[in-house]
Order: sequence, then C-alpha cells, then structure tokens
Amino acid sequence: MHSDRPVFVVGCPRSGTTMLQLMLHSHPRIAVPPETRFLVPAYFSRRAYGDMRLADNRRRLAGWIAEGRTTKFHELGLSRPDFVQAAMLGPGSFGSVVGMVFKCYAERFGKPRWGDKRPSYYRHVEMLMRLFPDAQFVHLVRDGRDCVASLKQMPWYKEDAVHAMANWAEAVDFGRRNARKLPPGGFFELRYEDLTADPETELKKLCGFLGEDYDPAMCEPRHMAELAVPRHKVWHSNTHEEVTTAHSGKWASRLEPWEISLCEEVLGERLTAYGYELSGARKADRDHVSAYKEAVSKRRAARQRKYNRDRLTRLREPGPVAALLTEGQRRLAGLPQQRTPDLIRA
Repeated sequence: MHSDRPVFVVGCPRSGTTMLQLMLHSHPRIAVPPETRFLVPAYFSRRAYGDMRLADNRRRLAGWIAEGRTTKFHELGLSRPDFVQAAMLGPGSFGSVVGMVFKCYAERFGKPRWGDKRPSYYRHVEMLMRLFPDAQFVHLVRDGRDCVASLKQMPWYKEDAVHAMANWAEAVDFGRRNARKLPPGGFFELRYEDLTADPETELKKLCGFLGEDYDPAMCEPRHMAELAVPRHKVWHSNTHEEVTTAHSGKWASRLEPWEISLCEEVLGERLTAYGYELSGARKADRDHVSAYKEAVSKRRAARQRKYNRDRLTRLREPGPVAALLTEGQRRLAGLPQQRTPDLIRA
C-alpha cells in the first residue's frame, strides 16, 4: 500500500531546498507547493482561533489563511471559497485545517500525497510533529561556505555574513538533533553536492525512504519550475535549468578572505563532519569570532523566548492539534480509516 504521509523539506536557506522541492513535485504521486507563510504563525496564534471542533472556528482560520496578505495562499492557484468550504467540512482539529491547504493543492494536480518546503522548518520540527504526527522530514545539507556566499547575494536576506554562518550552524545542529529524536522512518538527510552530482542515485535513496517508486522525471525538475516557482522569485532562476554541479565551490571567489577564515574556524568541525574539505585559511580575527558568538547567542535567546511562550499555550490548548487527514494520523488518534471525499479542484 502506498504511503500518504506528509513530507517536509528543510535545511539552511540557499542549500538547494527549492530544487529538491521541484524534484519531489515531479513525482507522479507527490505535490509540493511554493513556499507559504501561514503554517508557523497560525500555530503560534492558535488560541485566537479557538477550538477547531467548531465549524465556525474552522471557517475563521481558513479565511485568514486564504485572505491574509502575508500567507502567500494566492500563489497556490486554489479557489479560496472551495478551500474554506473543504476546511469547514473537514476534521475538527487545528492540523486538519492547516493541512487541508496542502491536500487541496495536491488534488489540484491529481496527486494523493503532499509535501511542504520551507528551510526554516528545521527549527520547528517538534511543532510540525504535533500537527502532523506521521510526517517525514528530508534535510538537505550544503557546504556552509556556499550557503553563506549565496545568502549574501539575496535581496531578502537583511543580515550579514556572520549571521548567515550562525544560521547554517543552527540548521546543521538541529538536523543532528532531529536525526536522534525522530522515530525510525521519520528523518532522511542528503548533501546538495551528492544530489547534483548523481541525482538518480540520491533520488532513488530518497524514494526508498519515502516508500515511493523512483520516477526518472524527478531528475528533470526544471520542467516543474514554471508551475511551482513564482515568477517574482528571480533568485530561483537556476531552477529553470538542468541540474548541475556548477554552483558548488563558488564560495572561494565570492567570500572575502576574513569570511573564509571565520567560516572555517567556527564551522570547521561541522564542515569536515559532512565531508567538506577546509582550505587552510589563516586564523580568524578575534573580533569576528566574538561577533559570531554574539549572533549565535541572540538566535538562541529568541528561540527560547518563543518556546517558553508556547509552553504556556500548551497548558491551555484550545482544542485538538493533530491532523486527522491521513491513514497514519487517524490510526495514531485511535480512529478507524476513513476515505475523505474528493475536494473540488480550483
């Protein structure tokens, strides 16, 4: 029997997660939409929407997802009224309303299984498991020096190279933690460099993890770029081309000498653990190392504050959280298997 478990693609920004999203979206059974912006803020605001066992509360949450200015729902090509109606008629849990967006998106392409891609999800795996307890996570790792060099060029990245290094370290550390904590069959990790060098071999391994048959179309993700990458995201222009190794190692010419030194000093253990060779750059300046440590500390403190606030919310949970949309989710909730009626396509 084929799996219907949700699939989440995570990793440091600029690590190739959009390419991997398109590879998965090229599979005949899996649909992975462009990045949205509603899942995390909806979860942390869940008390405001109340108990999802009440249809009117489901309508309000679905309405915000469909009409919100920052949710990016409009990029999914779905009918707003049809989605709201599907959410109201669906199961009465918070995860079910949120997951219904992706279910509707998969139905748009006639596919039975959905995924979602957002790099920063790596730090929200525990939250995603609360919402989708049968989820599978795919963590893509790229040479941290290339990630830093690429982030520096992004118009939407407002931080400096030091913060980009802290971001990569955080993503890798969360990946290690998630690999230990998630149940068997819940976490899979691969390197961007291996995926671009031999996509067929790496994608066959990934399909084995997902419980899916490999499809050769996955090696040609550019054919899906027109459908699944919004035109305004010009920084994803490489996804319209063939898979190539040409973008690996560009850090050597794009990073300043002090940035290479700092990368290799503060990220060196992690880089070598993932098979990346160090250049032997000179020792980093003490002030730069201090700036890196300060960036790490600030990121950790911000996460802790958010986590502490959510711990209080969990003590007063407004209603059921876990989705009840897949066979696995219903089984974990002790419910019988139930076929969901086909949703109206946009």
